[in-house]
Amino acid sequence: MVTKQLLKGLPEDADLRRADSLAREIFSDVANKWAFLIIEALGERTLRFSELRSDVEGISHKMLTQNLRMLERNGLVERKVHPTVPPRVEYTLTEPGRALRATVDGMCGWTHQYLGHIEGARHRFGA
Repeated sequence: MVTKQLLKGLPEDADLRRADSLAREIFSDVANKWAFLIIEALGERTLRFSELRSDVEGISHKMLTQNLRMLERNGLVERKVHPTVPPRVEYTLTEPGRALRATVDGMCGWTHQYLGHIEGARHRFGA
């Protein structure tokens, strides 16, 4: 967690410890499995909705739509509509989205590194 020293001089909205902070709202938005998987799938690519849905196995149409809207609202994904019939819609990560992808990549790496350990712990726990 961020120390009080690091928060000195920052607006209250930057304090994740505060329930009413914008930082906590953003954190809550993007710290979910679907958002992480969408960010990872997009990477450096531009994808259409159907391509994203294929890449993110198990996501429903509704969840993909909700998460793409949230990522767009937070400025992490750019949505481009091409004026064709039917309209072609493409999604790509913005600069802040690409920066967040580095964190997502780190989480993916952590998951791969400790998967065996976590499986063992779950087995011992009886899950």
